[in-house]
Amino acid sequence: MSPLQKILKKAKDAAFVISTINTAKKNNVLREVAKSLCLQSKNILKANAVDIKLAARKKRSSAFIDRLLLDEKRIKAMSQAVSDVVKLPDPVGKVISVIKRPNGLIISKVRVPIGVIGIIYESRPNVTSDCISLCLKAGNVTVLRGGSDSLNTNMAIYEIYRKVFGENGLPKDSAVMLNNASHDNVKELLAEQQYINLIIPRGGEELIRTVSECSRIPVIRHYKGVCHVYVDEYADLKKALDICINAKVQRPGVCNAMETLLVNEKIAHAFLPLVVAKLQEYGVEIRGCDKTKRIIKNIKKATDQDWYEEYLDLILAVRIVKNVKDAIKHINTYGSKHSDSIITQNTDNAFMFLQQVDSAAVYLNASTRFTDGGEFGMGAEIGISTDKLHARGPMGLEELTTYKYIVIGKGQIRK
Repeated sequence: MSPLQKILKKAKDAAFVISTINTAKKNNVLREVAKSLCLQSKNILKANAVDIKLAARKKRSSAFIDRLLLDEKRIKAMSQAVSDVVKLPDPVGKVISVIKRPNGLIISKVRVPIGVIGIIYESRPNVTSDCISLCLKAGNVTVLRGGSDSLNTNMAIYEIYRKVFGENGLPKDSAVMLNNASHDNVKELLAEQQYINLIIPRGGEELIRTVSECSRIPVIRHYKGVCHVYVDEYADLKKALDICINAKVQRPGVCNAMETLLVNEKIAHAFLPLVVAKLQEYGVEIRGCDKTKRIIKNIKKATDQDWYEEYLDLILAVRIVKNVKDAIKHINTYGSKHSDSIITQNTDNAFMFLQQVDSAAVYLNASTRFTDGGEFGMGAEIGISTDKLHARGPMGLEELTTYKYIVIGKGQIRK
């Protein structure tokens, strides 16, 4: 048995214990974690400062460093996310349906934990806390493999959970952090289907592709966020301006930020100068189609690759389209099935967009930045699934369970 297999066997053994813990116990543990995250904020920030310094030395982008950075406000938000999970109803044991058969059998479909869930992620250390808290509430054990850039911060957060688990009688291996960030470690992890029930990768396109291609374990992909805002000819331009600015610059380094702006040709001359000027005030680089360049001078020409791009930075592709049908066609061709929004006062165009855009979240007159477990009322989230099975969109507690059938009889036999 390899060193990794020994670690994973302990995690699997812990999963049998965690799956039977009652709601009150799980909530008490999470309350203690929420308190400890705030009390230990100095230690977390000290570890984070080391990671930030190393990232700067590697000349990581400003958006990358923003994803990695923690401060007192973000630690409080992390703690609050754990507290929010406490308030959520426990899905474990929930009866989905009951069927009473003519032969007297009572068949109940009941939510149960998945078991051991492997999370492979990159530079956002809050993922460590979100994943452990959600998986614990749903009765699962978490095996975490974070990126090397956030290793010190991840370990500081993980040790808080591990300490609280031990103090409250839970197996310390109720969450496992793999501190070996080599690629070989990932490939070995993805082969251990006897110990891990599900893999959830969170990160860039290369990571998702590698995990999907190499894994022998079922994968729920949290693919890149090529998110669009389409400003229709019937849009309220003031609303459109506010939404576009928020969707792009409020936090450009996250997966629900707008990466491509689509503008109806009938309002392009009125709207584009306004929105581009405002975006450029925030330092956004504009890459436009030929029609856009004729209206807005001195911007870069967008290539075909730009329509596929998740920049995670202050860069925006802009394209003028004929109508809502062209906008839908563009999104379904180049998008990543994450989050897309239409800004319009026209009911028919809104309905067409919402029905035909094949994405996990579609919006009418709102920013794509709301695609988030907390904003959807789920507490924290495990990520944003761009798959259609078994989960889609923000993954909260219910998406971290499966179900089984409990069949109650009185001696029935099949004839």
